[in-house]
Amino acid sequence: MNFKQARLNRLFNKSGNCFDVAIDHGFFNEYAFLQGIEDIHQAVQTIVAANPDAIQLTIGQAEVLQSIAGKDKPSLVLRTDVANCYGKKKPDLLYSVLIGDAVEQAVRLDATCVVVNLLQLPGEPGLHKQCVDNIAKLKPACEYYGMPLMVEPLVMQPNETAGGYMVDGDLEKIIPLVRQSVELGADIIKADPCDNPEDYHQVVRASRVPVLVRGGGKASEEEIFSRTITLMKQGVKGIVYGRNIIQHSNPKSITEAFMAIVHQNATVEQALKILA
Repeated sequence: MNFKQARLNRLFNKSGNCFDVAIDHGFFNEYAFLQGIEDIHQAVQTIVAANPDAIQLTIGQAEVLQSIAGKDKPSLVLRTDVANCYGKKKPDLLYSVLIGDAVEQAVRLDATCVVVNLLQLPGEPGLHKQCVDNIAKLKPACEYYGMPLMVEPLVMQPNETAGGYMVDGDLEKIIPLVRQSVELGADIIKADPCDNPEDYHQVVRASRVPVLVRGGGKASEEEIFSRTITLMKQGVKGIVYGRNIIQHSNPKSITEAFMAIVHQNATVEQALKILA
């Protein structure tokens, strides 16, 4: 039995695509990241009601999802690393640390996937090496247990310029980091958007595994719907959005709108009607 494929079958919808809502932001010790998820039980229940394909959570919050009765709930994507590079001021010591026995814990929590960062910050090769080491440790355990490995290659702007969590949309930086993630053994890529979404097929071409696009910063509804549709047309297999969902005035409706785009090829107008 190919347990990795069985888990991938749960993660990806019958359309072959996936919409994953990330609410693992409390892992990173940033006050601003908690907006919308102050009450994790309420946040999870709201997203579960909208029925996305997956919810991305941490080891300390995963049980909130998995304690919900019944089989009709999103799959768990388990965050396995904690980093401290997201603040406006870069700390004296940067780190990216794996949780202990990450894959074994994911199996016990009935996760369908584990996710880990591959961070690239200007002038911080040591942090990049820590991430490579993390992936290298995870991969053998993932293969042993049949656990899909999602790698998140993030090219960031300087902390002092953009606060440490803003995308550098340069394809010449994104593409090699995506390719390195695949070479390290990723089964799924969760990558940055680029400056021009119509160029994103180049990122897809660099990866032989499914590519999901992360949301980045908040944007207007019409703008992010339009961008998502363009990205789907470039060949990506889905999206992973967090703040554009959890900080929205109606998280349930906007989740349903994105599900319609990802799985039913909804237009901007159709998505906006779901919000109405």
